[in-house]
Amino acid sequence: MIPVNKFKLLTSDRKIILNALKRNWISSAGPEVKKFENNFKKLIGKKYCSSVSSGSAALDIALKVIGIKKGDEIIIPNFTIISPAISIIKLGGIPVPIDCDFYNWNMKINEIEKNISKKTKAIIATHIYGYPIQIDKIRQICNKHKIILIEDAAEMLGHKYKGKQCGSFGDLSIFSLYSNKHITTGEGGMVLTNNRNFKDKIFDYKNLCFGKKNRFNHYDIGWNYRYTNLQASLGISQISRINKIILKKKEIGKKYYNNLKDCKNIYIQKPKLNNIENVYWVVGILILNKKITATKFRDELKKYKIETREFFWPMNKQDALKKYNLKLNKSYKNSEYISKYGLYLPSGLGTSDKDINYVCKCVKKIKKKFNF
Repeated sequence: MIPVNKFKLLTSDRKIILNALKRNWISSAGPEVKKFENNFKKLIGKKYCSSVSSGSAALDIALKVIGIKKGDEIIIPNFTIISPAISIIKLGGIPVPIDCDFYNWNMKINEIEKNISKKTKAIIATHIYGYPIQIDKIRQICNKHKIILIEDAAEMLGHKYKGKQCGSFGDLSIFSLYSNKHITTGEGGMVLTNNRNFKDKIFDYKNLCFGKKNRFNHYDIGWNYRYTNLQASLGISQISRINKIILKKKEIGKKYYNNLKDCKNIYIQKPKLNNIENVYWVVGILILNKKITATKFRDELKKYKIETREFFWPMNKQDALKKYNLKLNKSYKNSEYISKYGLYLPSGLGTSDKDINYVCKCVKKIKKKFNF
C-alpha cells in the first residue's frame, strides 16, 4: 500500500530525540521546548511563539485570548477542517462560513465584507491545501473594520506569500505539527503573535491558568495544552531543513501536475495560479464531469493498493454542526462540489518518483474505466 502520507525520518532526527531522552528531558519543562519556539518565531517573523499540544488546541487558545463571548460572530471558510467551527462553538460564538473559490479552494475574498456585521469579532483566514489565500487583502479588511485576524497557516509552514512567510500576517497565527504537515512532531501546534498581552494570555490558557499567588487557586478556566520536550527535540531537527522540505513538496507536486495536466475532466492545481505559487501541501485532483465521486475514486485506487483522502466536507453540510447556530449564506455551490468530487493523492515527503508514476498510471486507468 502506498500511504497518502509517507513520513521521512532522518538519522539526525533520531539522534536528537535520543539525546533528549539521555538527559531525562521528556516533559514540557525541558530546554528544547524554548529553543524550538525561538527557532519557530524567527522563521515566521513574530515576536512571541508558544507551543501547544495540537493545531486544534492552538485554535482554542487563539479564540479564547481575544475574548470570544456568546453571540460573537467569527468568519471562517466553509471548505476547511471542522476544527475552527468547533472551537468557536465551544466558546459560545457563531461560525459564519464563506464559500470557496473553485480553482484555488480558498475562501472567496469578495464574499467576506458582505458577511461582516456589528457582531463580527474576527476572521479566521485559512490557507487551504497549497495556494496561500490573499492574506494581505484580508488584513486590509480587518484593519478597515477593526476586527481581529487569526491566520490559520497549519498547512503552510515555510511557504511565502508575496515574499513574507505565511503566518506572519495575523494578529494571532496558528500552526499544526500533525503527522502530515511540512514538519511533524506526531502532534503539536504553535500560536504566534506580536501582542504582549496576547502572549501572556496564551501561556496561561495553555497551562491551566494557575494562580499568581496561590498556584492551585486558578484564576480562569484554561487547559493542559502543554507541549513536550521530546516532541520539541524532533521539531528542532526538522525546522533546520524547512527550505529543503518546501522544495521537495513543490517537486512532488510538479511531477504529479506534469503527469496529469492533460487528463480531460480531471483538474489538478498548477504550480502557479494568478502569480501565487503552490506549495502542494497535498496534491489534490478534482473530477469535473460528475462521472465518479471522490469516494468511489478512492475505493478504485484502493484496489491498486493506493491510499487517498477525500477533500474536507463543507461546514454547511456537517452532521455534527446541524444542531448549532451557524450563520449560513444561501449558496455554497463551490465547496459542496469540491467536497464531493475532490480527493488528494499520496504526496508525503517519502513519496518516490516510482510511487508518483504508479499513482498517475492508476488514475488514468480508472479514468478510462469510467469513460470520462
